[in-house]
Amino acid sequence: MSAKILPAGETCIFVDFGEKIDMQINGYVQALKQILTEENFTGLLELVPTYRSLSIYFNPLTVDIDALYERLNRALNELDNYNIAEAGSTEIHVPVFFGGEFGPDLQDVAEHTKLSTEEVIKRYCESPLYCFMNGFTPGFPYLGGMDKTLETPRLKNPREFIPANSVAIGGAQAGAYSIASPGGWRIIGRVPYELYDPFRDPAVAIQAGMWVKFYPVDMSRYEEISQQAKSGLYKIEYTQRGINS
Repeated sequence: MSAKILPAGETCIFVDFGEKIDMQINGYVQALKQILTEENFTGLLELVPTYRSLSIYFNPLTVDIDALYERLNRALNELDNYNIAEAGSTEIHVPVFFGGEFGPDLQDVAEHTKLSTEEVIKRYCESPLYCFMNGFTPGFPYLGGMDKTLETPRLKNPREFIPANSVAIGGAQAGAYSIASPGGWRIIGRVPYELYDPFRDPAVAIQAGMWVKFYPVDMSRYEEISQQAKSGLYKIEYTQRGINS
């Protein structure tokens, strides 16, 4: 494992692990985030993981910068003995109503891939999806591992408005619009609860380092979950994934 520690202004340090999208590289990112979260230090403001890096935001008035660099080097040395698979041990199970007005591009994906809509849904839900990072908008998960037969190009003309909680395909990636926004990914379904809720803990349902399993529900179950979520009764389904899964 090799990494570069780089300054990024007066309030941020950037740890760079590589130049490509790779499960092991992202595993190092998530593991370093986990170490720093468990061994919090005074002045730490926020940790922001990406595909291949971790940004560490801090309060420069309360942080000893030399001590922080020393702490980071110790943490990076710890990674050599860290079980990277443990960083992605949490799995979230997400219900989705596919197609219809909630998935206006499902038929287009089926036609592009030469699969039936049922087969598109089946392969999407069977894909071992992994959340490399959140970004673009609050909580938007960038999911790798989608079945390659589902790859479909983004829309030539992005939509001005995509409803929150819409599940999508963008090229080789899967994702979900956690808040309403413009966007050009192909919309194939919708989750019946808020993927981003600033009043909930955790606010972001699908977080970087998690595995994601979507599963289809009919409209009756969709509406039932939606009502439970609005009443605060619905519990998001998290499980612990076997390290060798």
